[in-house]
Amino acid sequence: MSLLGSFWNEFLTKFETNKDKSSVLYSVLKQTHLVELTEEKIVVGCDNQGVKKFLDPKLREVEEKIYLNFKKKLSLEFIIAPIQRKKVVPPLLSFEPPVEDLFIRSGLNKKYSFENFAVSPTNQVAYAAAQAVVNNLGTAYNPLFLYGGVGVGKTHLAQAVAKKILEAEKNKKIYFCPGDNFTNELIESIREKSTPRFRRKYRYLDLLLIDDIQFIAGKIHVQEEFFHTFNSIVSNGGQVILTSDRPPTSIKNLEDRLRSRFSGGLTVDIQSPDFELRTAILLIKAKEKNITLDIEAAKIIAERTSDSRTLEGVLLSLYAKILGKKDQVDLESVEEFFSQKEDGQAKRILPSDIIKAVCAYYNVRPSHLKSRERTDSIALPRQVAMYLIRKHLGLKLVEIAEILKRKDHTTVLHAEEKVSNLIMRDQNFKKDLDNIIQTFEVST
Repeated sequence: MSLLGSFWNEFLTKFETNKDKSSVLYSVLKQTHLVELTEEKIVVGCDNQGVKKFLDPKLREVEEKIYLNFKKKLSLEFIIAPIQRKKVVPPLLSFEPPVEDLFIRSGLNKKYSFENFAVSPTNQVAYAAAQAVVNNLGTAYNPLFLYGGVGVGKTHLAQAVAKKILEAEKNKKIYFCPGDNFTNELIESIREKSTPRFRRKYRYLDLLLIDDIQFIAGKIHVQEEFFHTFNSIVSNGGQVILTSDRPPTSIKNLEDRLRSRFSGGLTVDIQSPDFELRTAILLIKAKEKNITLDIEAAKIIAERTSDSRTLEGVLLSLYAKILGKKDQVDLESVEEFFSQKEDGQAKRILPSDIIKAVCAYYNVRPSHLKSRERTDSIALPRQVAMYLIRKHLGLKLVEIAEILKRKDHTTVLHAEEKVSNLIMRDQNFKKDLDNIIQTFEVST
């Protein structure tokens, strides 16, 4: 069975395992098939209008069940698929799924790769070690322990390894998990008496990546479980990659046996990026966002911005200011931006500042957010703008609806609910939101 087809079949199997197989909903869902899977959305095909009409009112319920099983918030849509499309399902044995679908299931962010990772003396050892792991999974350095401050590229490098391996071997079982998520999943499995399923998920992986492993310190049962998870993966020839803000020897309340395991591979310190690396990072981010950035302007930004996490915020703030006025972020724009900040000309945040920041981040125009267009590429930025205006400016629902030319306040309520849920359930989305917030905070 293909991995694309197996996503929906695995969901139905878990539905059945949870003793819902006798429900009408389960029997109707068995008549559907997976049509499309992206990082944010899942499209499921129905045989006829009757099936779709039954399932549409239960859309939220099914979305919640998907989240409970895969820990991924996906927007679900039921469509009526032609009969011939459904007939394609049995032969999917030979179907080769897009690698992007595998990234989603593995908890990976599509923007992290070796291709857009800038290398300099501050991180070249870590980069070389990551490449060695790709070429010798489970044998080169196990575990590979990357540590350093905020924004030095630990997560980027760890996920780049996972993506490279999946691109080469799509059958590899890989999972990326923030340290606090591992804790939450374990607690939930104990509460639901589903610990065996939790162990099956983690202990037989080819590659496990835990981000911010320091979060398990001080939690006795979590450390016990992770110790056995670690041993199981390594003894079966799998690879473990861990990231932290400090080396294993400096993690307080970490059990000695785990400290020993973490130190048994290769521990690499990633330093804060130097001027050259910050300039390179800016140019890479500008290219990703389709922003034309003058190299001299990039140098000024890198010189004035030592915090690597702030780099993208400054770039997007500048882009938001020139949107519709200039074709590129040039030296004049940068000098004006920094002179205003130095002169204390900061102004209070306006709804238009937030809208521009959101548009710059998602590379859309403000007019798109105020249009009637409802495609995912426009709807999500619009909802993010509504949420941020509500949270940071405290405007009334009706006022926000009027600013973005919506019919009434219910649209804003829905946006607030959807974005709040995404923040809680999707770490990648939360990071995107933090970057946008930083953008309009930097510019004022």
